[in-house]
Amino acid sequence: MRTIVLGVAAAVLAACASQEETTVTAKAIDRDAHLYLEEVEGADALAWVRAQNERTLKVLEGDTRFQGYYDAALKIATSKERIPYGSIRKGYVYNFWQDEAHERGLWRRTTLSDYAGASPAWETLLDIDALATKEGANWVYKGVQCLPPEQTRCLLSLSNGGKDAVRVREYSIAEGGAKAGFVEGGFDLPEAKSSFVWENKDALLLSTDWGPDTLTDSGYPFVVKRLKRGQAMDAAGEVFRGAKDNVGVWPLSMEDEAGNRWFGVSQAETFFTSSYFIFPQSGEGAPIQLPIPKKASPVGLFAGSLVLTLEEDWAPQGPNSQEGGQFKAGDLVAFNWASFMADGRLGQVELVFRPTPKQALQGVGISKNQLLVNISDNVAVKVMAYTRDGANWVSKEVPLPPNGSAGVIYADHDETTAFLGYEGYLSPDTLYTYDTTSGDVKQLRQLPAWFDAGPYKVDQHEATSKDGTKVPYFVVHKKEIKLDGTNPTLVYGYGGFQVSQTPGYSGTVGKLWLEQGGVYVMANIRGGGEFGPAWHQAGLKTKRQVVYDDFIAVAEDLVTKKITSPKHMGAMGGSNGGLLMGVMFTQRPDLFNAIVCQVPLLDMLRYHLLLAGASWIDEYGDPAVPEERAWLEKLSPYHNVDPAKTYPEIYFETSTKDDRVHPGHARKMAKLLEDMGKPFLYYENIDGGHSAAANQRETARRTALEFTYLARKLIDGK
Repeated sequence: MRTIVLGVAAAVLAACASQEETTVTAKAIDRDAHLYLEEVEGADALAWVRAQNERTLKVLEGDTRFQGYYDAALKIATSKERIPYGSIRKGYVYNFWQDEAHERGLWRRTTLSDYAGASPAWETLLDIDALATKEGANWVYKGVQCLPPEQTRCLLSLSNGGKDAVRVREYSIAEGGAKAGFVEGGFDLPEAKSSFVWENKDALLLSTDWGPDTLTDSGYPFVVKRLKRGQAMDAAGEVFRGAKDNVGVWPLSMEDEAGNRWFGVSQAETFFTSSYFIFPQSGEGAPIQLPIPKKASPVGLFAGSLVLTLEEDWAPQGPNSQEGGQFKAGDLVAFNWASFMADGRLGQVELVFRPTPKQALQGVGISKNQLLVNISDNVAVKVMAYTRDGANWVSKEVPLPPNGSAGVIYADHDETTAFLGYEGYLSPDTLYTYDTTSGDVKQLRQLPAWFDAGPYKVDQHEATSKDGTKVPYFVVHKKEIKLDGTNPTLVYGYGGFQVSQTPGYSGTVGKLWLEQGGVYVMANIRGGGEFGPAWHQAGLKTKRQVVYDDFIAVAEDLVTKKITSPKHMGAMGGSNGGLLMGVMFTQRPDLFNAIVCQVPLLDMLRYHLLLAGASWIDEYGDPAVPEERAWLEKLSPYHNVDPAKTYPEIYFETSTKDDRVHPGHARKMAKLLEDMGKPFLYYENIDGGHSAAANQRETARRTALEFTYLARKLIDGK
């Protein structure tokens, strides 16, 4: 989530220490003078950050409510009653766990049979806290990838402070428990935004920073090499090369029910378009490109077919009998894999699932004998199980609670047991085991109720956006709510990258907001994936104003219904949602009294030059294209603060270690407001990456700061 920056032609009134009014023109505020704040670890930049942190923490942590909020949030974050979600491999359930005693966390496992009991006997495979202490490093666990079929040789990803860039080290769990450890002389990849797959026990397919001219403009690798055991990085043999203007190139592997494996690469030309290539199993010859649309995502192999989702319409070239050979964006389709690999030609493409206008695919999992599909229907999600019956695909709904978010937590083509989950705004997360052979569903665990849901209810409404589009939103509130416009109300939104905001349970929202008399709103605005690719694509590039109009329409509808009023209404969003918050701040400062702007994009004329920003050009537009630059200049919050306007006191949050969305966005916007004499609060966590929190204490602190700010603004009216 980056050099020409234009000013705003207006005047600003700022109060001097002497209380005399001084007029400052926009041109007098030199935005280029803020570029030093893009130096992530720069001395001057960090000095400014520390000063803002000190000022902000004095205000928020000095509030009498903060400690209670923090204690409640920490209790929830570190509770031993949390569900230990995990993956299933060879009769074991693997889990990563953090609590008060293990701040950085434990990688551990237990048997599948023991996991079903009330108190599983966990076997620790790696203590990240102990490792960080031993090595004097700020390690944050980022996951493991183990070599099939044994699944005992693993590649462990560790991040310095929570960054996306990781160091990758080989770790053996063959002897388990206390005997697990790093492999002497094993694979050890230096810090980078790497991607890898095991080709065999002695070779990896790896895309990483190989040195000069091997990273894209987005900062991701575009060269894939084969790295053999014991081989120096510079001796690895190249197997595929993309281009510098790609978003990135990553290795991939696929496995069928019989255990046969295929390897290849995904070449992402843009954020939303990719080409897929498969290497011949013989190891001889050029890679074979999959003849599928650029906007399509292979899910994996099931029942002899390659299953893929479509994000654009497709008329395949080949003997297709279904739907006249025409498939639509949002469809789930499949074609015979063995036939394609035999001659490189596409045979019949079959329709597996087609959503209605109110439905959308929300994810697909593959078990040993069922294809498990998450389908949202007017934003509530269910799970459908698909199997192949001769020439037909047949389905049945998995029996889970309705009117919330049901979904696949974990499924694997080697396993007949899958983990499924369910949650709702007032229904705690519940974990189920699903036997894909018998169809049996058993409740395994449920979160404790972190707040009493009895006094509350959930309503779903629709607001009418500026262009007439109906935009759904959820409202969580007391059953006996008074419609007098005084209810403190928090509206959350994201609106980008086809990410759906479906019903979810949050103990902290319940304890720190609902129980304090607050109303919680989730806005399902365009840009997301709630109604499939078309809902997302409606707000791309120069059409993006509809996303912001949708959010404004929801907020105005809340006022019309007298649920709240601008004095008592706040908004929150992070990352792309942070950009949404910035736009709300500049376009409708009259509509909100509080805005929590988390890890945001804000300088939309330089976003493509900062960290991963170039990868998002397909979403936002390219500042190098005149038409798109003109639109971005109108949109960019950093370039649209009007010195003559009155703004609410906004609260920025970011992280020094965020190597996805550059902290310079939040820094520069806050500094601009400081220059203009506008009110703001600012907190930058030193660790945490894009989540702005590397451990549960920091997560609890960040949450407590947010809700203290919201209480001050929307309950107290400060």
